[in-house]
Amino acid sequence: MAGKTTLLPILNPGASVAFGDTLRQHGVAELQRREVTTLQINVGKLCNQACHHCHVEAGPRRTEIMPANVAEHIMKLLAATPSIQTVDITGGAPELNANFRALVSEARRIEKHVIDRCNLTVLFEPEQETLAEFLAAHYVEITASLPCYTESNVDQQRGKGAFEKSIRALRLLNAIGYGEPGSGLALNLVYNPLGDSLPPPQEKLEADYKRELRDNFGIEFNRLFTITNMPIKRFAEYLLREGRHESYMALLANHFNPATVDKLMCRDLVSIGWDGKIYDCDFNQMLDLETPDGKTIWEIDSFAEFAKSPIATDSHCFGCTAGAGSSCGGSLQ
Repeated sequence: MAGKTTLLPILNPGASVAFGDTLRQHGVAELQRREVTTLQINVGKLCNQACHHCHVEAGPRRTEIMPANVAEHIMKLLAATPSIQTVDITGGAPELNANFRALVSEARRIEKHVIDRCNLTVLFEPEQETLAEFLAAHYVEITASLPCYTESNVDQQRGKGAFEKSIRALRLLNAIGYGEPGSGLALNLVYNPLGDSLPPPQEKLEADYKRELRDNFGIEFNRLFTITNMPIKRFAEYLLREGRHESYMALLANHFNPATVDKLMCRDLVSIGWDGKIYDCDFNQMLDLETPDGKTIWEIDSFAEFAKSPIATDSHCFGCTAGAGSSCGGSLQ
């Protein structure tokens, strides 16, 4: 379902409304975290790609890279936080970080579920020849970006040749069991719109993806997640350059759906930056919008300290609450 539109007056491009005001007008309380059950670790902005929609502004020349002492301290805090069930590792291309495999191995040793936010093409980078087998051996869930099932759309967003490499990577993952029933190796794909529009209904699009990828390439996967393009960093710059930023923000605000608020990922998640700073979500991290108390990993004893704490919000939060909602796990409805 696309979700309900807001009960507020429809905004015209150029008008604005604060996210907190919108919550109050719908009788929804300011955002507060529940228990911390997911730890998202952004190991840095180094990536083998430079996608147009990337909210991280990742690329091959970025030097923001998580050092070993930060990675090691995060694992100590993780071990001290029994409520955390899932470790979600992202970047950049997280696999290019020298500490990636140690993070995965330690998280699995203490019996946490691990998700790798993979761009697929990284599997063919130098020194990554054993990456797929490593992920499978540790039963890492792969959530992979594939913004369309057609070559032209993918290459337009991610660069020439990205689609062909992505298909090769998916076939490689299928060959070792990913996406296959009963294998225990989950393979999810992520769709985001090509431009300034809301994603279509997730369930229908998943069926389209499965049909097209199976019929044309023999590829299987488990789930498709639809994610709204967030109006921050590289995508925001594109919107401003094209004169479409105000209209996109109005689109998101006009489609605010209060039913999504309880399911927002920030309600159960803490996000850690490459330098050890702590955020309420990966989007806040890219805007340097720290948690209200401004703590870093060096000032806490466990991530459980963030339970029941307030969550920092701003206008970009309309991106997660528009239409059917959007999160790292796809649609919220």
